[in-house]
Amino acid sequence: MSKVDGKFQFSPISVNFLTEVAKVIFAIVMLVIQSRKQKAGEKPLLARSTLIQAARNNVLLAVPALLYAINNYLKFIMQLYFNPSTVKMLSNLKVLVIAVLLKFIMRRRFSVIQWEALALLLIGISINQLRTAPAGDTAFGLPITAIAYIYTLIFVTVPSLASVYNEYAMKSQDTSIYLQNLFLYGYGAIFNFLGILGTALFQGPENFNILQGHSRATMFLICNNAAQGILSSFFFKYADTILKKYSSTVATIFTGLASAAFLGHTLTINFLLGISVVFISMHQFFSPIAKVKDDKPGELLELQDTQNHR
Repeated sequence: MSKVDGKFQFSPISVNFLTEVAKVIFAIVMLVIQSRKQKAGEKPLLARSTLIQAARNNVLLAVPALLYAINNYLKFIMQLYFNPSTVKMLSNLKVLVIAVLLKFIMRRRFSVIQWEALALLLIGISINQLRTAPAGDTAFGLPITAIAYIYTLIFVTVPSLASVYNEYAMKSQDTSIYLQNLFLYGYGAIFNFLGILGTALFQGPENFNILQGHSRATMFLICNNAAQGILSSFFFKYADTILKKYSSTVATIFTGLASAAFLGHTLTINFLLGISVVFISMHQFFSPIAKVKDDKPGELLELQDTQNHR
């Protein structure tokens, strides 16, 4: 809704910068509230020594912050090539990439049923994508379809790496989530500000005006993206990256309905069939029978075999 004649009149990097600033403010406010609720004898959260130690321990958060800065810019680029519901469906591809990364990086195990559920996810996304790729124009000397798929590849892999690395960094330190968020969002604000400086350097100083071209829609976008980022951090800290990405598939149907209601986009049979398969995949992945069972000790297996024989 923030596009004008199919283009953005504002700098997407400025939106991402203001989003990170909003999240930093939220983290600071929550830290102040949390510090006031601390019991006597606990190490003060806002003490200088605490902040310095936390900064050293959470320096790894700079890596996902950089990756998220790239991904958040790509979100706007994707909106230039696909409608909102299609972008949301494409983002579900991240679940498969994240599962592979979790298996090889964090040694997480998945059952055969869960891998089958991920295969269903790919099928559902493929159904939705049939005959929805843009065509008939070129960009950067390549057909738009080729450019769109290149952006899609980056759009899927970069945030997947960021999510897995972020979960690892969040869970590796026993620190207040608001303190970790302060550094994660602080790094993000720095990277986006560097992007604004680079844009002003190469495209002219008028691009340094971060509020240029903004409207009520962009202000709402900033607040919404900030809330989404804050909620995501709780998934990484206390839950699971795949749960976070899979739960976002629930939003796909609402994205499709809102896109049809406010932007006049047509809900195709491909979208309805695709989202149905995606929901089946999600139910199958988190089904109790799909969970990996822990290996039982040999002695216990022998005892069970004896009891079964009797």
